[in-house]
Amino acid sequence: MTQSTDETSSDPAWIDYADFGERFVTHAVTEERIIAAVSSMAGRGVTIGPFSIGPAGLAGFVAEGKVGEPVVLRHDPHVIFQVTVPLSLTVKVLLGGRKMRLSAVVEMDLTLHARTADPLLIVIDIPPLTARDVSFVLRAQAVDAAWEWLLDPIAGMVQREVAGRVNAMLAEPEAVRGRVFDIEAMVGGTRSAHREQAEFDWIDYGEFGRRFFTRLVTRDRVFDVVERMAGRPIEVGPLRTGPGNRATVTVQGAIRVPQLVDHVSSELPAEPVTFDLTLPVSLDITVDVLKANRYRADVEVPLVLTARAADPLLLVIDVPPPAPDDIRMSFKAHGMRAATLGALAGIKKQVITQVVGVVRRELADSSGRTIDVAARIDSVA
Repeated sequence: MTQSTDETSSDPAWIDYADFGERFVTHAVTEERIIAAVSSMAGRGVTIGPFSIGPAGLAGFVAEGKVGEPVVLRHDPHVIFQVTVPLSLTVKVLLGGRKMRLSAVVEMDLTLHARTADPLLIVIDIPPLTARDVSFVLRAQAVDAAWEWLLDPIAGMVQREVAGRVNAMLAEPEAVRGRVFDIEAMVGGTRSAHREQAEFDWIDYGEFGRRFFTRLVTRDRVFDVVERMAGRPIEVGPLRTGPGNRATVTVQGAIRVPQLVDHVSSELPAEPVTFDLTLPVSLDITVDVLKANRYRADVEVPLVLTARAADPLLLVIDVPPPAPDDIRMSFKAHGMRAATLGALAGIKKQVITQVVGVVRRELADSSGRTIDVAARIDSVA
């Protein structure tokens, strides 16, 4: 992640979880994914009939054809897509021993709505198709007047039959699975328990965004990020201190395994998701005044980690830098002379200042704590 030299311009533009949820769904549900949600119908053969029509079954017909490729006609607000699916039909009509062959184009108008559902699902919801959603158009062809009275009943039966067939196709288990995306299972790499269900408890996009953070930004996942700081060396000095700068201080140590716990708040806010992090640091300090005096210092650096959403579609583990007054430090001297060394108080202050500087530099680069969610979505086939 490129860092800007302009501190203000490099700061993320924070957005709330609800805004993140709407942006997530809008970015994830593309026209390509909408087409994929109904593409299983393409190429399927359809046979309608034979049916008898007219008084005493005077006439009859059978229609055969194949479903074409779906096409997005319009993308409405709130992630709603108007999609048409063509069906080319050959209609064979029999009347009083005479046969007629007609070519027709049937178009099915579907409304696909990307909705969010409990617990963390994106569902491409498709209301059942009705006969009104099916158009029946004959290709340009002269039709004898004796046959014209058959066209309306044939069209009506075709429209009803096609609606029923398409609804059955969309209700097939494989088709349903292709329209249900379990985001929690996808992130966790686990099998979803929700892709087979037919009924859903709908939630709005804002609730989806809040759940995205509360369910996916877990302690274990955050710990995987901060654990990388373990082992980072801390070296300070040599520094000159004490009266006349006669003492030389050298510090060597490392960050130990961080300690991470859920943030406890009496107000119990719904957001943001926050954790308390303690960075334990072990230091070996040498103060050279005529001879080397050695100390063991245990330092605790308290930090607050907050999972934030940022423009355009980023997940950032935000960590404000520590203040020197927040640092806890304890000394253990090796030997009586070291324990009574007068320069100890000044050394503590300098060491804490240096430790804060090291931690601040570690936290300055947020790239390891930033996930470009839009890029992750785009990388999923």
